[in-house]
Amino acid sequence: MQPSQTSSGVLNPVSDSVAIGKNVLTIEADALTYLADHLPADFAGAIEKILSSSGRIIVSGVGKSGHIGRKLAATFASTGTPSYFVHATEASHGDLGMIGPDDVCILISNSGETQELRDIVYHSQRFSIPLIGVSSNPDSTLMKAADFRLTLPKQPEACPIGMAPTTSTTMTLALGDALAVALMERRGFVAEDFRVYHPGGKLGAQMQTVSDLMHGGDDMPLVGQDDPMTDVLLTMTAKGFGIGVVTDGNTITGVITDGDLRRNMAGLMDRTAKDVANPDPLIVAPDCLTPEAMAMMNERKINIVVIAGEDRKPLGVLHIHDLLRAGVV
Repeated sequence: MQPSQTSSGVLNPVSDSVAIGKNVLTIEADALTYLADHLPADFAGAIEKILSSSGRIIVSGVGKSGHIGRKLAATFASTGTPSYFVHATEASHGDLGMIGPDDVCILISNSGETQELRDIVYHSQRFSIPLIGVSSNPDSTLMKAADFRLTLPKQPEACPIGMAPTTSTTMTLALGDALAVALMERRGFVAEDFRVYHPGGKLGAQMQTVSDLMHGGDDMPLVGQDDPMTDVLLTMTAKGFGIGVVTDGNTITGVITDGDLRRNMAGLMDRTAKDVANPDPLIVAPDCLTPEAMAMMNERKINIVVIAGEDRKPLGVLHIHDLLRAGVV
């Protein structure tokens, strides 16, 4: 590719870099489209073998294939398919013991002739461990030994010399993601399962439900609908949420906030809770995800939400500060 020039004939390296970047992405995108249209024939068989296995997926590769393999092992493990990465060299020095007869091996080598994978191939054959090969060379040693052959189509690498693993690693990563998502759907893996494997960080916070963070039991500022406002004020002050949850028996009939108190100052102490309460407060179910609760609170411009079960049975309250502390933004 020749460097681009401005109208004055001066080289424009910024424009040239943008053109190069677009060209790389176009080459790799075209390769992925071709891969989608020519999915390896053994793809479905590999999925069935993994689903029928009682062990784990063992992923291995060397160099760039190894880096891709580590990512794929992490993706499998986080989406309901137990998996881990075994370093090919370490496998030859004792780590073969990590690979059991109930496992399934996925070995990645673009050439299919990676010497470091040799001992894992022999080990899988010796103990009849199913072997899934990922390579662009269908006639390679790896693919001849594999029980399931996920052959990558021959597509040009995106680098100018055609040697640096670029397109090939992108296709490998995408093919691994296709395996992981297919396994997720076949297993019926849902958001609640995903949350089990992602308890930390922002993602974990967003997968929490309001019941994970709510204040329930004796912490709830519950008042009876016929309670005098003097008692309601004492409860609201003692609980410290700036809210009173009004109930009739075991059913929520309304909510009293600091704003409701200000709007009813005239003769406030001569009233009962039901006279002051908002009969249509924001109430959410315990399985409501925290980001959804945050969105509703922002929309209504309120700082606290009430959690209730069936028939408006009070379960807890959740303050916006609880959401912020948990990392829900």
